[in-house]
Amino acid sequence: MTPQHDLPAGWRREGDAIVREYQTDGWPTTLMLVNAIGFYAEAADHHPDLAVSWGTVVVKLWTHTAGGVTPSDIELAHVIEQLAGWRPPADGALRGTKKKFVGP
Repeated sequence: MTPQHDLPAGWRREGDAIVREYQTDGWPTTLMLVNAIGFYAEAADHHPDLAVSWGTVVVKLWTHTAGGVTPSDIELAHVIEQLAGWRPPADGALRGTKKKFVGP
């Protein structure tokens, strides 16, 4: 099993998995987050369980063949955390949204 301290902020152990809940500002943002997670997960050939509702996405990761959390799960959690929290840099050409978007 992987130590707790390797988890990105906001992630928690839940049984044999790691879990993170993201709050969004509504259905369109929820769908965008789900699709972004799906894109990265498919590229990594690693497939999380997702629980999707109007303003919430719950991500659950574990490696079925290993029966628990592996370094692959931890690495994908870090990737998901990075993509969900990404915002344009203040000094960049992209101005960014003024909406809540995805919250911690």
